[in-house]
Amino acid sequence: MLISDKQLIDDLKAGKYFPVYLLTGEENYYIDLTSDFFEHNVVSPDFSDFDENILYGRETDMHTVISYAKQFPMMSPVKVVLVKEAQEIPTKEWELLADYLQNPLPQTLLVFCYRNKKLDKRSKAYKAINDKGCICERAKLYDNQVPDWIGTFVNQHGHTITQKGSILIAEYIGNNLSKIANELSKVFISLQPGDVINEDIIEQNIGISKEYNVFELQSAIGRRDVLKCNRIVNHFAANPKDNPIQMILPSLYNYFIKIMLYHQVPDKSQAASALKVNPFFIKDYATAASNYSLGKLASCIGYLHEADLRSKGIRNSGTVTDGELLKELIFKIIH
Repeated sequence: MLISDKQLIDDLKAGKYFPVYLLTGEENYYIDLTSDFFEHNVVSPDFSDFDENILYGRETDMHTVISYAKQFPMMSPVKVVLVKEAQEIPTKEWELLADYLQNPLPQTLLVFCYRNKKLDKRSKAYKAINDKGCICERAKLYDNQVPDWIGTFVNQHGHTITQKGSILIAEYIGNNLSKIANELSKVFISLQPGDVINEDIIEQNIGISKEYNVFELQSAIGRRDVLKCNRIVNHFAANPKDNPIQMILPSLYNYFIKIMLYHQVPDKSQAASALKVNPFFIKDYATAASNYSLGKLASCIGYLHEADLRSKGIRNSGTVTDGELLKELIFKIIH
């Protein structure tokens, strides 16, 4: 049966077990979170050497996995057989699992961590897991969902975060939840219970400048704030390793595409949903749309394409640096 990661962990805490589990999907953060719970909380640490087997798909095969699954626990009520990187086990071997699950050992919790791929839902193995056990599948979050996830994650750890702080982290890191969680965990160490994480704390602990970042550059471009754009671009040019042009160009491309979409949304009250952005941003997109016509936006997309080619050594005569390319690009966009 399909089950959420939260329900799965709640069931494990309550001692409700199944003979097989499939942790899968594109979002590895939740696979790791649930896998760690199996590894550290089901079998007592005193007995883990006896009743816990950690295997890796690249180093094992389904015959070996099933042989471990058929062994009775020695010291604990149940044993855990945890197979990490299970997607590395050859597809043809998974039929052996279907055979085992016709009569699985109730005392064994057989757990498969199947990353970045999906086990064929038409296969005997998938159907057997769905029938006898639990399947926990998580898709990656859309970019516009990440700030809310950050807020919830921070709240779960006894703190709060400003809305702009959530957006800043999401813009800087993207939708890699494992990396976000890791960076925020470093921040938590220096906080007192109930502390609010703001842009200053983010800058001090994660290294994301509250003033010189792509989010602020986009906002300045949208307002056609020449002075602010030049300040940010000069900072980027002076610190190319921290602000590579290959990271800036895709963000600006997505920004202009969203302004184009905003122009074409008939009901502006539905713009946040149509653009798949946090409602916090909509006033900025409205301002940008008033400053950039569809024709100008099309030109901006062309400037970005040209800058991308030149940053890769195509159509780039002479020794123009990435910083100089960026300055030229922003000048063309805002004038």
